[in-house]
Amino acid sequence: MGVVAEIDRAAAAAGFHVPMSDGYEQKLVERLKRRDEAAFNELVRLYQGKIYRLVFRMLGDAGEAEDLAQEVFVTVFKSIDSFRGDSKLSTWMYRVATNHCKNRIKYLGRRAHKKKKEFDEVGDRDAIESATMATSATVPRPDEMVHARQTEGFIQKALAELPDDQKELVVLRDIENMTYDAIKEVTGLPEGTVKSRLHRARLALQKRVQELQGVAQGAGKKGQGR
Repeated sequence: MGVVAEIDRAAAAAGFHVPMSDGYEQKLVERLKRRDEAAFNELVRLYQGKIYRLVFRMLGDAGEAEDLAQEVFVTVFKSIDSFRGDSKLSTWMYRVATNHCKNRIKYLGRRAHKKKKEFDEVGDRDAIESATMATSATVPRPDEMVHARQTEGFIQKALAELPDDQKELVVLRDIENMTYDAIKEVTGLPEGTVKSRLHRARLALQKRVQELQGVAQGAGKKGQGR
């Protein structure tokens, strides 16, 4: 299977693509290149949820994600002439989004922006379950619900603390379920680099989550001993 075909298959499996009739995407791109405002509104309607989800994973802050998602669409509209059609439009858009995220993270870092937020328990429950591989067909008990929410917070905190390059790969591979070929297309990195960085990121993420769980358990035991 060719690289472009593999990327398209992977993107479709990850839910990146919006079902379109034959030739619709090409016509949409042509309209965007003519600076058709209606085409831009259509693009936002089709992809705003997908772009926001990715940006939120990278930033971990709903307010920042909302602002940046809007900037991504403005950039896409202004830069559409550079889209050559070598890949799906959605793959190109995700590359734009990840670049915006990395730039924003650096900007926030310079401003010593340390605020971190947990995932919204309703809108992002499915993504957390995908990331942790923990799903259940039964209704959890209250104590299980507390534990699950606590684990979500640990994952979000640990993910936010990863270096930018590692965080991006964890999001693309383990949360968005992209194949290595698709990640290569989005990041421009060789497959070997992707795999080695991802391996280090997973180890660091696991270690940090375990540390946070240990701290929480220790605090709980101290509370019980009072």
